[in-house]
Amino acid sequence: MHPKKERTYVMIKPDGVQRSLIGEIIKRIERTGLKIIGLKMFVPTEDQCWKHYNKDDAWFTKKGERAVESRKALGMPVEKEAIEYGKDIIRALVKYMTVGPVVGFIVEGNSSVTIVKKLVGGTEPATSDVGTIRGDFTIDTYNICDIDGRAVRNLIHCTDNPSEADYEIPIWFNENEILTYRLIQDEILYDVNLDGILE
Repeated sequence: MHPKKERTYVMIKPDGVQRSLIGEIIKRIERTGLKIIGLKMFVPTEDQCWKHYNKDDAWFTKKGERAVESRKALGMPVEKEAIEYGKDIIRALVKYMTVGPVVGFIVEGNSSVTIVKKLVGGTEPATSDVGTIRGDFTIDTYNICDIDGRAVRNLIHCTDNPSEADYEIPIWFNENEILTYRLIQDEILYDVNLDGILE
């Protein structure tokens, strides 16, 4: 596949929808020159969320061990095995993602995964760079999430790499919901010779 056809999956999470940030988020992505080829609003199911997060026992254990360390540092009791704390992360995410509507969309273009990740910023909003979506529009931290026993509210999901996008997109979109079309700006972004500009 040509690099200009690289795809990434993006989802504005329930807090992003509730904060009326749909237009702002889409605008930031579109103005880079990337193209939206599928878009819809829906309420995710638990089954879709578990498939989407797709974690194994090694991941649960690793994350759970960090949660145990964090609880000890905060003087909180450790009441279960590390793996269960790891599973609690995904349980909290599933609960969070299914509380209301989200906006899911597929973005296509050269280096779409890297560009969207750069725009979105780090997973923890409070430490995400200024100028990123998470850095500019929310203030959540892992620490308060651990204390409150909930998922981090970071407005948006984006795919980490192209193969992950290939896995995630079919969870949320049917093939007939993905469009193939040309934008006028494609000529400026991808036309090798930039011919046809002057009359």
